[in-house]
This record gives sequence, structure tokens and C-alpha cells, in this order.
Amino acid sequence: MNQIIKYFPVKKFFLLTIMFLLLDYWPATSQPKGLGLGVIIGEPTGISFKKWVNKNQAVDGAVAWSFGNEDAFHLHLDYLFHNRRLIQIDRNSIPFYYGIGGRFKFGDSNTFGIRFPLGLTFFIVEVPIDLFLEVVPVMNLAPETDLDLNAAIGARYYFH
Repeated sequence: MNQIIKYFPVKKFFLLTIMFLLLDYWPATSQPKGLGLGVIIGEPTGISFKKWVNKNQAVDGAVAWSFGNEDAFHLHLDYLFHNRRLIQIDRNSIPFYYGIGGRFKFGDSNTFGIRFPLGLTFFIVEVPIDLFLEVVPVMNLAPETDLDLNAAIGARYYFH
């Protein structure tokens, strides 16, 4: 297990590098529609979903496993706002998103916290897929108040 933890940051860096290299080769589109279902990898790791409310707002969440200080079952739900003007590439955008949500971790000590997600989403034209990268400060409220940090990459396929 120590070997996996030791090399995990190298694997995350490798995956992030590949993702951003691929951004140069795939054209982007304005937004997928419908419900997106896929994976989130990092802290936490599991199944991710996203449902668009309108052109610039969405609800996302995950059913996942947390590998932080203690292994725990992780659930989160966020309300996101997307800024499409911040990053423009050839008349396409890579929306920056931010939002607020909640997190529950069920382990040796059950934890509840408020999430503040910040991330980038990239949409692929040829297939209804998005790739995302996010960093999420978390304010844990129970059983004690402290700060935490989640970070992950992922991909979702959209069903129309």
C-alpha cells in the first residue's frame, strides 16, 4: 500500500499532463445536454454525475471512496456556476466553474462539510463527453470544524 501512495502523485501528474495535451487536439463545443455519468479520480475516486440546469448552471455529485487520512465512503453534491468567457480558444470556451455544495464521509468518524468547488470543464464535439479538473476546499463542520482539500480529474458521458 505504501508503494501505491508513494507513486500516486506521479500518476496524477501524468494523467493531468495527458488531459491537457489532448485539449490541443480536440475541438470544444459550447455544452453537452442531458445527464452526464462518468468517473472522478483523485480525492475522492468513484462515480460522478452532472445535470445541467441551464446554459451556465449545473448540479454535480459523486458516489465515491475517500483515501484521505482515513478510508471512508464519500458522497457529495454541488451547485455549479460556469463562466464561459474566461478561457476562449478559437471561438470555443473551456468554462471555469465555481460553486457550493455538501459532503458526507462515512468512516471511523462520520464527517459533514461544505464544499467550494473550483474547476475547468472541457467538452468534446465528436462524442458527448466532458473532461474536468477541480480543486475543492472543504470546511468540515462535524464532528469538528477544520479545513480539508479535495482535488480530482474526471470524465463524463452525456445521455440525451
